[in-house]
Amino acid sequence: MMDWMLWFTRFENTKPLSLVIFFLVFCGILFYVFGSKKRGERLESHKNIPLQDDEI
Repeated sequence: MMDWMLWFTRFENTKPLSLVIFFLVFCGILFYVFGSKKRGERLESHKNIPLQDDEI
């Protein structure tokens, strides 16, 4: 019953698993950013915030 947990202790098994997990997270972030045109336009409008001068 605990044999499947021993699978995670082997380094050659966890490397590909972690690669798949990080790839899916990366694709999820890309989908979040570029998936909605409305959200994309809002994020695009925020790109110049660091360049704007403070008005005193």
